[in-house]
Amino acid sequence: MGYPMHARRSILLTCLSFLLLISPPATADTALPDKLSLSEWEVPWGGRPRDPYVAPNGQVWFCGQDGNYIGRFDPETESFERFEIHDGTHPHNLIVDSDGFIWYAGNRNAMIGKLDPDSGDITRFPMPEAIDDPHTLVFNKQGNIWFTAQHSNIIGHLNTRSGKVRYIKVDTPRARPYGIKVDQHNRPWIVLLGTNKLATVEPDDFTLKEITIPRESVRPRRLEITSDGAIWFADYRSGYLGRYQPEQQAFDEWLMPGEEASQPYGTALDAQGRIWIALTGEYPNRIVGFDTRKEKPVSASTVPSGGSIRHMYYHPDGDVFWFGVDSGYLVRARYQATSGLQ
Repeated sequence: MGYPMHARRSILLTCLSFLLLISPPATADTALPDKLSLSEWEVPWGGRPRDPYVAPNGQVWFCGQDGNYIGRFDPETESFERFEIHDGTHPHNLIVDSDGFIWYAGNRNAMIGKLDPDSGDITRFPMPEAIDDPHTLVFNKQGNIWFTAQHSNIIGHLNTRSGKVRYIKVDTPRARPYGIKVDQHNRPWIVLLGTNKLATVEPDDFTLKEITIPRESVRPRRLEITSDGAIWFADYRSGYLGRYQPEQQAFDEWLMPGEEASQPYGTALDAQGRIWIALTGEYPNRIVGFDTRKEKPVSASTVPSGGSIRHMYYHPDGDVFWFGVDSGYLVRARYQATSGLQ
């Protein structure tokens, strides 16, 4: 790319043009300390364990995407339990509601499932004909679910009480809506992996707004939303962490360690405003911690179990985050008490 490592680039949007500002490079990644303590557990069934989520009772649920199952892990007893689901589901992502029910995306059978953790019973919510591949799910403040459908090019909404599904097609062809989060105003934000755009949907009238990221080569894959309303996104193609400030209509970006080859993918935002980013272009993967307040990387940790890390989940109780690894592991990351990051 020609930019110095960790260089920050700021792009301010105006009615007439984009203004690109480049500040001096930050510290080289070779100097970054390892601030994480990683605990790894091998999943008995393999099958690409991914997208863990902590239930209200502290148990960890996750998808076996290739193995076509839903798994449960008890951190206290370090024991696993497997739940069978419908053939051909290949769950891509799951979330757990306040009552402990597990909602998962049937990525290959066009449905969202609701699993009762006590009985194992499944309630199916079939998708409209236009939606083939529910992808990533997120709750809004009412407990309903916004979701992406990557290859259907759709952003959807499931009313968890009535089962009604509404959706909107993304205007840009083959935009590939991917990661999704809900902001403080209860609006969903989406990264469009197939193009250099973000998107948001107005919940009241279901209107879609696409926002173009100035650098055409950007391909955003995951995102986080900080308390100030800024949208942070992982640029999988070019190796940057980007930021969009909606009120100022301003973009900034920072080159990750490993630069273009780093392939930043899974992300997690912690309570201290740090974003943890999985660099999947390296094997084993590395996790870099980026302090959004200081605007610089502060940690780099190698993941012994390898990769790839596609999605991460931060759990405020215990100040930890969880992720699955394609090589067959479930991992908990904890900030070291002596890290000095607080």
